[in-house]
Amino acid sequence: MSTFNERLAVAFQEAGDKVEIVSFSLQYPSFLFPGKSQFTDEPAPQGITIKSLINSINPISWIRAGNYIRHQKPDLVIFRYWLPFMGPALGTIARIVKRNRYSRILAITDNVVPHEKRPGDVPFTKYFLSACHGFLTMSRAVQQDLQRFEPNKPNLYLPHPLYDNFGPAESKAEACAALGLDPNVRYLLFFGFIRAYKGLDLLLEAMAMPALQAVPDLKLLIAGEFYEDAKPYYELIEKHGLQDRLVLRTDFIPNAEVRHYFCAADLVVQPYKHATQSGVTQVAYHFDKPMVVTNVGGLAELVPAGEVGYVVEPDPQAVASAISDFYTSAKAETFVRNIARYKARFSWSRFVEAVYELAAKV
Repeated sequence: MSTFNERLAVAFQEAGDKVEIVSFSLQYPSFLFPGKSQFTDEPAPQGITIKSLINSINPISWIRAGNYIRHQKPDLVIFRYWLPFMGPALGTIARIVKRNRYSRILAITDNVVPHEKRPGDVPFTKYFLSACHGFLTMSRAVQQDLQRFEPNKPNLYLPHPLYDNFGPAESKAEACAALGLDPNVRYLLFFGFIRAYKGLDLLLEAMAMPALQAVPDLKLLIAGEFYEDAKPYYELIEKHGLQDRLVLRTDFIPNAEVRHYFCAADLVVQPYKHATQSGVTQVAYHFDKPMVVTNVGGLAELVPAGEVGYVVEPDPQAVASAISDFYTSAKAETFVRNIARYKARFSWSRFVEAVYELAAKV
């Protein structure tokens, strides 16, 4: 989330705009946060003004943040909305900003209907969306969800831009050396926070199937922090005897290390059970990595089947068959050539232009 916001800020600056990020001092109370830490010790990005003003559970901070932005009188305020829990805070801030009768309020809605439903989802979402003038979605699925809540306000679909801020690609040998891995092994990559809807269990089941048991020197590289109980996954690993066919890097992955994981991999696998869109796809595109994605949400919109990878049903057998085909049919070079051509449409400058177009309609 923060990586996207910072990269978008840079894109607006490159377009000649003055930009400031108003961020969180606290996103979640500790008992609600599923990971090990919601704070980072990575250095702040250079050249971007960031003010950490919002505490998601402190209404006084919402008022202060809203008044701060309102008095700045920005031409455009862009909210990121990804979780109904944030609806009260962001909706209140948006309402306060609108009192200046000047700023246009847009929202980039990652999700409107959340992956994991909880009480309060609908009223919190309505409260936030009703405070905005217009919306930008990064998948058709989210755009359709949005119509249920705000059918009459301007909205625009535009695919997620490339994540091009993780550094240049490196050779597999260099990446493996950085990670302490054997460069002669074939690596599949599952990347990102581990949550039930992302389907790591399906991928573990696929790894146990004969089609992948027959692929020599194949290992699954799991890079990402558990955002739920890890026990069921370790039980699956034990059940299928997969210990020697996995590389587990289940801590937080710093930005500086992201490229090592993608460049070490032959194929990026996103076996999601349901989804809207995924930033992992755009990191894979940046590093010219073919993909296997499941046919859920907006994933298939960005991965044309048979051109840059595979689109399959969220089923272990289907996932295993696609991976097996990748290694037995020698399609890697064709996929990589197609990726180089296809990814050109996911530019940040185009994304900024689309925001301008949307703002002109509100």
